[in-house]
Amino acid sequence: MTSLEPTSASPTSTSSTSTSSTGPSSASPEPVKIEVGPAPTPPKPAWPRLVGLVVLMAILFAIGHVTGLTHYLTREHLRALMEGLGAWGVLLFIVLFAVGEFLHVPGIVFVLAALLAYGRIGGAFAAYAGALASVSFSFLLVRRVGGQALAHVKRARIAKILEHLDRHPIPTIAVLRTFLFLLPAVNYALAMTRVRFRDYLVGSAIGLVVPMIVVAIAFEWALAFFA
Repeated sequence: MTSLEPTSASPTSTSSTSTSSTGPSSASPEPVKIEVGPAPTPPKPAWPRLVGLVVLMAILFAIGHVTGLTHYLTREHLRALMEGLGAWGVLLFIVLFAVGEFLHVPGIVFVLAALLAYGRIGGAFAAYAGALASVSFSFLLVRRVGGQALAHVKRARIAKILEHLDRHPIPTIAVLRTFLFLLPAVNYALAMTRVRFRDYLVGSAIGLVVPMIVVAIAFEWALAFFA
């Protein structure tokens, strides 16, 4: 007769029922912090600076007429002044050229005065230096007072022109300077765009060469035409 012995359960089987699976953590995720900077400030209106620029131009124009500088800065007086002062006359000529534009003295007056005083070659170099100083001084002054008022123009046609100027500043300015020479409106308009002074200076230096040579070659005709 056989006896049945009770079998003992393996230790692993007894613990299998007591194990419990751990679920995902019940802790809520940390909120994501998004830093928001200050709202961009809208551009300041351009009209106060434009008004200030107009007032400044009017004051300079009045000073020129009240003091008699506008009538004194003729090519004959400039020629006598440059010839009388020698080398210092060139420096004074450049200063008067730069200031004379704001007194509404045409730039061609200074160019012809230099040609009369120093001849075609020397006068052309003196006139070129004075013209470059004049257009640079007017740009810096108008940019300082009037700011970049034209940079925010919304009209499609003007915006397209300004976009072309932004992409190709030096050749655009060179072409404008070649055909419009020392027209003050060019200086003022370019000063109120986003164009950098360095690009303006380089473009003007390139564009002034051809018209200055033309005036020097056609000196007698220019004297008769602007008599």
